[in-house]
Amino acid sequence: MSLNSYVEKRVCIITTDGRNLVGVLSAHDHTTNLVLKDTVERVIRSPDDGEPSAEVPLGLYIIRGENVCLVGLVDEALDRSINWAEVKGAVIGTTKH
Repeated sequence: MSLNSYVEKRVCIITTDGRNLVGVLSAHDHTTNLVLKDTVERVIRSPDDGEPSAEVPLGLYIIRGENVCLVGLVDEALDRSINWAEVKGAVIGTTKH
């Protein structure tokens, strides 16, 4: 499937090292190198961690295709309704090559 239909839409990227990035897809190429704008990294803490989860602003961000595990569209209305500081969950593991 081509990422062309995702350009200028908010997407969620899961990287091979388990990071969760959300931003607007500006550009991509045939090797899945991605350019995101208005990017934030969502750092989800485990339930036993007393620190709140966080969204770290990254701005314009480039992700090498070899580091992309998943690209998905974000339901923006649902996304805005979630208080990400209160979200807790298990850490996403890395992929093995």
